[in-house]
Amino acid sequence: MTRRNSGAYAVVWPRSAKAVEIKPLAKRLDTIEGKTIAFLWDDLFRGDEIWPILKQELGKRFTGVSFIDHDEFGSTHGDEEHRVLSELPGKIKSMNIDAVVSGMGC
Repeated sequence: MTRRNSGAYAVVWPRSAKAVEIKPLAKRLDTIEGKTIAFLWDDLFRGDEIWPILKQELGKRFTGVSFIDHDEFGSTHGDEEHRVLSELPGKIKSMNIDAVVSGMGC
């Protein structure tokens, strides 16, 4: 019987090929005073508890800041996530949103 295995094995890299190129981060806002901030949430970990607290505290510290709640966008996880995320750039632009807080569960 002839041995077919020469001792060489195929090796695979555990990381996949890059799907997107790395892009520089967006410039940070100098302040959130007078800005509109949206909240995105994946409906998984306490965003419904944390967002009201965050809004209250940010509202105390920064004048004229306004907020758009996560229910304006839908869940960023689950059956509708592809639709929600594909519509997001247009909504951010049409709602004049300056910054986004994205809450994700663990």
